Amino acid sequence: MSHFQSLEAAREYFRKDTFAMNNDMALEELTEDGAVCSMAVTERHQNAEGGLMGGAILALADFTFAAAANNAHHPTVAQQVSLNFLNASKGKKLTASASCLKSGRTSCVYVISIKDDLGKDIAQAMFTGFKL
Repeated sequence: MSHFQSLEAAREYFRKDTFAMNNDMALEELTEDGAVCSMAVTERHQNAEGGLMGGAILALADFTFAAAANNAHHPTVAQQVSLNFLNASKGKKLTASASCLKSGRTSCVYVISIKDDLGKDIAQAMFTGFKL
């Protein structure tokens, strides 16, 4: 059973996530066991070399995990995360897709795949969540 009654209800809830909103993140899709979020890549997301900051990629993965996990069980918080950077992005938009691998009584595990708008695999994260 989903926590949020609709995609719009979830979007309204996550509008309170000022970090995500101030960094151009958006909730695009929400299912019973997953979510899709995006982030427009701007100059504010650049590192000193002019590339995409790894922390921006992790933040998008975290936002996507939060949307998916909290729809399945509210509240759920991240307990552990592992992130692999796969390729540098030259795109203008990132899209992260979360899917649930395991949902237990007190924990859950999600995989988040991040691609850019050029179709390149940018990163993959694995989140373990703790259900409060």
